[in-house]
Amino acid sequence: MPSAAHPPPPAAARVHTHVREAVLDRRFEGGTLLTEGQLAQAVGVSRTPVREALLRLETEGLLKLYPKKGALVLAVSAQEVSDVVETRLLVEEFAVRRAVPAPAPLLARLEELLAEQRRHAREGDLRSLAASDRRFHAEIVRHAGNRILSNLYDRLRDRQLRMGVAVMEAHPDRVAKNIAEHAGILAALRDGDAEGAVRRVRAHTGRVRTLLRGEDR
Repeated sequence: MPSAAHPPPPAAARVHTHVREAVLDRRFEGGTLLTEGQLAQAVGVSRTPVREALLRLETEGLLKLYPKKGALVLAVSAQEVSDVVETRLLVEEFAVRRAVPAPAPLLARLEELLAEQRRHAREGDLRSLAASDRRFHAEIVRHAGNRILSNLYDRLRDRQLRMGVAVMEAHPDRVAKNIAEHAGILAALRDGDAEGAVRRVRAHTGRVRTLLRGEDR
């Protein structure tokens, strides 16, 4: 129960969190129509904060609003996959090259995230695994020292999480392969092999596109 020092978040924030997490967890699949009344009842709020939350989620690219009908959960399209992967490659290839020689704190953090991913894999927690996967790459981007690129990368966060969960649900064998590929990126960084790290990032990130399009098994 929230204390006086830590009041509960505003109603709109609670609705936003509820819907966002359900979309990212794929409990609300693409094509699901959500109504204001349904969400107001589920979260225990009035319809006004629901509308506010849905507007925010629409600007974040997760929903499409239809007046007097509700909000449609958007499916991950082939175009979105292509756009996200291309943007990731532009940012991550630059960042991993800039990360060499890798400072000790970055290597230690990547080791920690790799251990975290192995734990989530053992527990079968795909949402947490996808989030840790995303943080692994974000750490490398952050250490490139370019705040504009880092902010751009952060804006891809929700799309990356949803795609990551989709890939692992459709291709369970990718869980172990993703972790092995992360270990390879880390090994190249530790060895000071910038071009090797770039090649590994390119292969790892590009594979998301082929898997989501069903071009590879």
